[in-house]
Amino acid sequence: MTQLAIIKDKIKKLYETNPNIHINVFKKRPNIRLINEPAVIKGIYPHIFLIEERSSGFSRRRSIQYADVLTKCVEIIEMAAE
Repeated sequence: MTQLAIIKDKIKKLYETNPNIHINVFKKRPNIRLINEPAVIKGIYPHIFLIEERSSGFSRRRSIQYADVLTKCVEIIEMAAE
């Protein structure tokens, strides 16, 4: 099983058990910086997953690639605690 498949399985398990997560995002394009922001996993798809966060005061949905978790551009704090 590849690292990417392991990450997909962990995120899918989080989505099924408790979709409320805390997330750190450091992406350059588009420029996104979120530190320990509460978010909710809204959907799981073959190459991406959707989150909804409220860092700017209103709900915003973002799509995140599993590869971003692998390259550490995105960190899900609940996964790091495992």
